[in-house]
Amino acid sequence: MFSCLGPVFAGHIQPTRRAWRFGPLLGCLATPAVMAQPAMPQLSEIRVSAGEATAAGESDSASEGRVTAQRLARRPLLRPADLMESVPGLVVTQHSGDGKANQYFLRGFNLDHGSDFATHLMGMPINMVSHAHGQGYMDLNFLIPELVSSLHYRKGVYHAQDADFAVAGSARIDYVRQLPAPFIDLSLGPKGYRRSLVADSRIMDDKQLLMALELTHNNGPWQQPERLGKQNAVLKLSSGTAARGYSISALVYQADWQATEHVPERAIVSGEIGRYGVLSPGDGGRTHRYSLSAEWADSGATSASRAQAYVVDYGLNLFSAPSGFVNGLAGDQHEQADQRVLWGGGWQHSWFLGEGAGATELTLGTLLRQDRISNVGLFSTVNRQRTEVLRQDRITETAVGFSLEARTSWQPWLRSSLGLRQDHLQARVTPLAGAFNADNGGSTSARQLSPRLGLVLGPFPALGGTEFFVNAGQGFHSNDARGATTRTSPQDGSAVSPVPLLVKARGHEIGLRTQPLPGWQTRLSLWQMQLASELVFVGDEGVTEPRGASRRWGLEWAQDVQLAPGLAWDGNLAWSRARFVHAVNGGSHVPNAVPLTASMGLNWDQGGPWLGGLRLRYLGAYDLEETGQQRSRGYWLGSLKLGYRFQTGSSRWQASLDVFNLFDRRANDIEYWGGACTQREALGGTGGCGSGSAIDGRLIHPLEPRTLRLGLRLSF
Repeated sequence: MFSCLGPVFAGHIQPTRRAWRFGPLLGCLATPAVMAQPAMPQLSEIRVSAGEATAAGESDSASEGRVTAQRLARRPLLRPADLMESVPGLVVTQHSGDGKANQYFLRGFNLDHGSDFATHLMGMPINMVSHAHGQGYMDLNFLIPELVSSLHYRKGVYHAQDADFAVAGSARIDYVRQLPAPFIDLSLGPKGYRRSLVADSRIMDDKQLLMALELTHNNGPWQQPERLGKQNAVLKLSSGTAARGYSISALVYQADWQATEHVPERAIVSGEIGRYGVLSPGDGGRTHRYSLSAEWADSGATSASRAQAYVVDYGLNLFSAPSGFVNGLAGDQHEQADQRVLWGGGWQHSWFLGEGAGATELTLGTLLRQDRISNVGLFSTVNRQRTEVLRQDRITETAVGFSLEARTSWQPWLRSSLGLRQDHLQARVTPLAGAFNADNGGSTSARQLSPRLGLVLGPFPALGGTEFFVNAGQGFHSNDARGATTRTSPQDGSAVSPVPLLVKARGHEIGLRTQPLPGWQTRLSLWQMQLASELVFVGDEGVTEPRGASRRWGLEWAQDVQLAPGLAWDGNLAWSRARFVHAVNGGSHVPNAVPLTASMGLNWDQGGPWLGGLRLRYLGAYDLEETGQQRSRGYWLGSLKLGYRFQTGSSRWQASLDVFNLFDRRANDIEYWGGACTQREALGGTGGCGSGSAIDGRLIHPLEPRTLRLGLRLSF
């Protein structure tokens, strides 16, 4: 099955400004023949002008960058989505079982499960519209980090290519086309953690075939074993390079698990449950994602084209009881079900017009996406058995977009980007069942024209290659189509008002990027964002939670330092302030908007037998409710990765040790303020518990304790 395939092409060369003029050269540089054979099967990289801190002359904003596979390989990852923390200022947490999408924070946004951050993998959108659990649901548990070749991130609403959900930012992830060598990777840890990954790639004529299979099981530290079972497979056929070639990918992912949800802190303090105890047993879920996608690109002397197409079969059945025992000792478990097929694609074509001053790159793009949701529902359940239909709908939602962008080099020290997007959203909701749901249907639509502008001054060699950036733009995120057509509350039948299908966002940013000393890159940005509405469709209740307009502003500082050959340090600091324009629930503080985050990492790999990475991350205290009187507790979190490489005959081995929560901090992964009842409170009728009333308080999901995982990789 396995064969030694030689070096890998892991770069993802986008047809950026003037890149197509060197299409034949890039195609040559991207062939395996010019790549250096690595000592071990680590994903290699091609050093184009856009590195992690995108080099001078290539970036359109100070907060844009690309993370290479080499950098990602040194990061200890407790969960697949943790690789998103390579985006400066982005924090990944979890408040439930590991089969559920993570929770994300960036730029003063509680992104929840992805509502204001758009992510794509090999051209496929990850965020789900009108999702059973939450708008923009972004489940990255199907990612295989060892296959990621690059992660390109952007922040803000300044890029014409970005559409729905790209308010706080966006990320585009790509998988490798070819591995340096086939490998088997086995990992073991406490509490039943087992992971096996087998990956291979072969060359057939002028094509590359990538194959991977991942199997994972984990119980976690929880009193109720998580029993996570995950199966994941990748098959990718490609030819040529990302700049001139094509790829066809088939992905298969499915998982099931039991979850320990967030619980009232008072239940732990009183001793009713342990720190890792469960309030309501039987929560968890099952999910699947089966996809087929294709990408094609071509480039010539004066133009470049790129196209993508995909179809995804997705399903989720999520069981949870976030309010505990509000309605009695049977518990308040409910099921959120989602079954859909989404399909779509996009096309971009670029022209290079002229030489010298006024030389312009003109790019025209189109986007089409349709979600055919055959069943999205909310059901009351007991031990995962449905007892009542609260709401059940069928939805067809279509998004069409067009973009036009002109990038112009006016002088060697001055360039501009002017973009324009036109997006049109249309949805039809058909109620299927629910006591008060018969009137909650119909069609709705919205459209928006979004201008975007960027100016770049520099680079100025006398100032260390310094560049100055000015950006402004308009974007949006969509609301759940059910909220846009609902006229009757499915909870009690009371009248409610539909909400807009589209929410406008405006942003501005100034920044700089410079190299104060050789090997030291630093980026600084000052940004501001206005969001027309913080409306949220609450999947747990099937209703829209009213919130007003908001304003956010902040400062980010990120840097990369090459301390010595094979030794690098990176660090970032992000401060933000989020406030409602008008008071909500007696205050103007936006709940769960993290005001301060920081991280730093040390990566060491000099090509010898030893390698390693150390990371520290700080999540600052944040407001839990609108008055700001209740706040979370900030904490530092450390993680460590050590590796040792050796060779026996023609086989190469790498042993690794990952340590998570290095200092065994007893902090909380997430904190909320809300109503819930414990079993003891429901039994005693405390505060009306057991008869429909809840007790407000702090809801928490603790960090996992110090966890060690051993890994062994064999490459051929």
